[in-house]
Amino acid sequence: MASDLFNSMNQFNSNGFIQSLNELKSKGGDPNQMIQEMLNSGRISQTQLNAATNKAQQIMRMLPTSARR
Repeated sequence: MASDLFNSMNQFNSNGFIQSLNELKSKGGDPNQMIQEMLNSGRISQTQLNAATNKAQQIMRMLPTSARR
């Protein structure tokens, strides 16, 4: 499982998704609005967003409850 997660994250990094998320983080503001703008502009696809959301949920399930926000 960890290997699948690692490979998926590398795939996101190679296609610029992680870079886009880092830009989003550095700008501040409303993350939901910014993600919607990225979707609308075509910088990311709905498929990419869904995959990233699923991976984030998998990671959250692996973290102890005290580490979740």
